[in-house]
Amino acid sequence: MIKRLTVFCGSSFGNESIYEEQAYALGKKLAEEQIGLVYGGAISGLMGTVANGVMENKGEAIGVLPHFLEGKEIAHLGLSDLILVETMHERKTKMNELSDGVIALPGGYGTLEELFEMMTWAHLGLHQKPIAVLNVNGFYNDLLQMAQTMVDKGFLKAVNQKMLIVDDNIDSLLTKMKNYEAPKIEKWISKGEV
Repeated sequence: MIKRLTVFCGSSFGNESIYEEQAYALGKKLAEEQIGLVYGGAISGLMGTVANGVMENKGEAIGVLPHFLEGKEIAHLGLSDLILVETMHERKTKMNELSDGVIALPGGYGTLEELFEMMTWAHLGLHQKPIAVLNVNGFYNDLLQMAQTMVDKGFLKAVNQKMLIVDDNIDSLLTKMKNYEAPKIEKWISKGEV
């Protein structure tokens, strides 16, 4: 059962209005589904937009923000809760502790780093939570092609590639996440592969 989801996304809006529209729509849908939001705690960009979508529709939004980013990513003061931590690693750890899965919206390096760390943790068997990208307007197409290249070149197993849930529709993405079953992999790397 999904009680809360972490959303990783940009602290800016991007250059297409659909990104902001979909961030708000996701927040609104989470509130309607009574799924709490866990996110980076900022009021700026898509981060603030998804939180506003939740809060303006009477949902729960928890922000996790490192002290050193309080000035750069201005803290959203209208949240259900704002947790301040010391480091980026503490931020991701706390977000993971509070949530039952992850959705990545469009974003930059930080969004990708957060998404890939959660994917790596799943790959290593450290959690079995659903991890998804809302592929707004094909934003993640090139990244998905790169994942296919990793499979084709023998650096990623197809079963691990399929751990990433992808959809461009919020409703069907959430349905896929609710129905997700982590792959049962006996060993991450066999002795013969070392």
